[in-house]
Amino acid sequence: MLLRKMNIVRIQKIVLLVMLVGISQVNQSVAQKSQTKLDQQITMELMQQIVNQDKAYYKEGKVADYIPELGKANPQAVAFSVVKSNGEIINVGDVKAKFTIQSISKVIALMIAVQEKGEKALYDRIGYYGTEKAFNHYANLETSGKPLNPMMNAGAILTTAFIEGDGEVAYQKILNMLRYITKNESIVMNEAVYLSEKETGHRNRGIFYLLKNNGLIEGEENKLDNYFKQCSIEVTAEDLAKIGYFYANGCTRFDGDKTYYNRDLARLIQAQMLIAGMYDFSGEYARTVGLPSKSGVGGGIAVSVPNKMGIGVFNPALDQHGNSVVGYRILYDFVNQLELSLF
Repeated sequence: MLLRKMNIVRIQKIVLLVMLVGISQVNQSVAQKSQTKLDQQITMELMQQIVNQDKAYYKEGKVADYIPELGKANPQAVAFSVVKSNGEIINVGDVKAKFTIQSISKVIALMIAVQEKGEKALYDRIGYYGTEKAFNHYANLETSGKPLNPMMNAGAILTTAFIEGDGEVAYQKILNMLRYITKNESIVMNEAVYLSEKETGHRNRGIFYLLKNNGLIEGEENKLDNYFKQCSIEVTAEDLAKIGYFYANGCTRFDGDKTYYNRDLARLIQAQMLIAGMYDFSGEYARTVGLPSKSGVGGGIAVSVPNKMGIGVFNPALDQHGNSVVGYRILYDFVNQLELSLF
């Protein structure tokens, strides 16, 4: 009798296991079909249509000129790139236009710093918070001493300084990681922009010394030079789409390379992009676009659609928050038309 009951229990467990496996396979199949359908909806024609209807918004923005070299950008240049879930890349607009990555480099620096020192060690010196302050605000440094998050300049300067290595080692690590993610060895720094940033970056220099005074940074001003250099790296909209894809897919490269695969790290970076990646516009942006994104005053925006795709847009005319006006409009229309928002 006991043996018979044991056999019945075994049979029940086997049946349950088979059912669970079956449900899992069905769920995977549904997800794959959903991805395929979405990929099919994204066409060059759709993307070009959105660019055509939004490109005139550049008139509502202004090219950044507080860094003199940035002021030379063509305000009408527009590029739009998508890396689909299957790794296929579609580009429209001024796809060969190069621009400096600026603050989008902060997500790369954050990844390297956490890889080397761990999340706790870095966030003992920095916050997870969003803010209503501008990207270059001194927020919190004179009170609690800790930067609010790694996406504002204060937190980003600290994060880069936290990366191991003397001299320009930290910058080289960021450059090499960027080349890996994009599979683009031709990416280099724009020397003229770097020198312009270094010459006029007095506010960032003040932030550096406040951080040093608070005991959060060790070393000399060459650590700030690494920050100026990382912001001066030149990229294209396609490079930004590849960055977006990388973090959207757990640190998997667009060609499937999983050398740095780490879903937990990707979640951290996307969370910070979502709450602070668009500076003091991040809250409204979460409502209207609803995706982890990082902008730069060079006119680029990199976007992650979690577990799906990456998006890159470029136009150097900026709004009052320091975000690309045309880039935002393109993202708004594209995301809402395809219902890509997380919310």
